[in-house]
Amino acid sequence: MTTLLERPRTPITSVTPRPRPFRLVRHSLALAKRSLIKTWRTPEALIDVTLQPVLFLVIFVYIFGGAVAGSTHDYLQFLLPGILAQTIATGCIAIGVNLNTDLAKGIFDRFRSLPVPRSAPLVGAVLGDIVRYLIVTLVTVAIGYLMGFRITTDPLSAIAGCLLAVLFALCLSWLPVFVAMKVRTPGAVQGLMFALIMPLSFASNVFVDATTLPGWMQAFVEVNPLTHLVGAVRGLFLGTPLDGHVWWTLAWCAGFVVCFMPLALRAYRKKV
Repeated sequence: MTTLLERPRTPITSVTPRPRPFRLVRHSLALAKRSLIKTWRTPEALIDVTLQPVLFLVIFVYIFGGAVAGSTHDYLQFLLPGILAQTIATGCIAIGVNLNTDLAKGIFDRFRSLPVPRSAPLVGAVLGDIVRYLIVTLVTVAIGYLMGFRITTDPLSAIAGCLLAVLFALCLSWLPVFVAMKVRTPGAVQGLMFALIMPLSFASNVFVDATTLPGWMQAFVEVNPLTHLVGAVRGLFLGTPLDGHVWWTLAWCAGFVVCFMPLALRAYRKKV
């Protein structure tokens, strides 16, 4: 009789776990969904991307339009691409404030205990904000049309202008994300980001033609990323000369991601 010890043993082969492709993308999209649900449950968080562009358009067109351009309609045609660029840039501040608030509440400590890539919470937060940028784009163009703004190019160019603005906002978002990882309070994030965005907004071609600005300021205006974004959107909306603004805007988008995304991820790993 063959005993149990004498029976031939079947060799045990090690089972290699299957690779999980796109793991970062999958978890980032799941966390982006969380951000969208949070926004859906707190619609007042969308005030800056719904009410702000309306206020800026109404105030600047009907108060300053006659003085700046001699006609409110002409100034509206000039101003709307600039307001879109300015509002979409200031709308990025919210993601830094929200992330800093989540850090203070300890939410990211829970993320750290989950089997997800370390960078997924930040990438998911940025992807989730795409809805905010789409909303501000649609609201700005829609209110502009009610006020008399008209796109004079073709629909494809208009869509390209809107998508370029959204892409710019997504890439710029990594700057407030980085700031949120470095400062202590949400108020500090908001104050510091406004101090950075406001000079970019006013020392540009958003509200007036850049040639009317002082000579010493024009050197800064020419390299201002918002200047290139506004020039690109105006060209795609109104058919004005692009003068390479689209390529400069794409270059700035790449620069924001290459510079601030690694810094934000590194600061996040040190933070949590």
